[in-house]
Amino acid sequence: MTTTYNCMSDDERTAGLAHARRAILEKKCVVFPTDTVYGIAADAFSPQAVTMLLASKGRSRSMPPPVLMPRLNALDGLATDVFPEARQLAEAFWPGGLTLILHAQPSLDWDLGDTKGTVALRIPADEVAQELLTLTGPLAVSSANRTGQAPAQTAFEAQSQLAESVEVYLEGGFRPVEGTDALPSTIVDATSRPLRVVREGAVSLERLREVVPGLLDIDGNAAESDTAAAAAAAAGEAEPAGEEPVGGEPQGDKAPHAE
Repeated sequence: MTTTYNCMSDDERTAGLAHARRAILEKKCVVFPTDTVYGIAADAFSPQAVTMLLASKGRSRSMPPPVLMPRLNALDGLATDVFPEARQLAEAFWPGGLTLILHAQPSLDWDLGDTKGTVALRIPADEVAQELLTLTGPLAVSSANRTGQAPAQTAFEAQSQLAESVEVYLEGGFRPVEGTDALPSTIVDATSRPLRVVREGAVSLERLREVVPGLLDIDGNAAESDTAAAAAAAAGEAEPAGEEPVGGEPQGDKAPHAE
């Protein structure tokens, strides 16, 4: 039986979070607000629960869900071989609307779909989401809508699409804010150097490049200043002193995680 809780009421919020935690333990799905759009969540370490999440959305294993976590110190427990640039982005934009695709920690027993050994991680900047994640630990989360439909900005909108496939709906009002566009998180492939944006969203490329200037855009292009420096080097001109550039082909298309 599906239950909806109004998390703008303290009493209902407490009851709703407790029910959502029980539902996660029972391998069921819940819907809750994030700082971008509403998300549908399941136990990240239960193949059965993740299968239910994908089925609820009408999505195949070829589009594995990201994992939301409550704290930055959980990063190294979920991912391995994290480049310094990826850590810089995490420290600058978490909690917030940035998802990083990283190499999954091989010691963990999970099955999120056809990830090819990667995991997409994010910390949401939303109080209800943070409280739930603190109670449950990391969750597999995707946008709370049927595949091909508009992302839900309220729990009511999510329920109109997902109906009885979800055990608990936590209503927290419009996300991100009423009257604004439902922007998903920005996704950066951080599995190889240089890092590359694979989906534009809530955090702009310009803001990301303030932290990691060498970040490639969605088409694989460097910033104009980097392109000019490369052209100068190719022409035999001296490069300005600084950090040595790092090579490596972008691999953003190998793990199409989608929130």
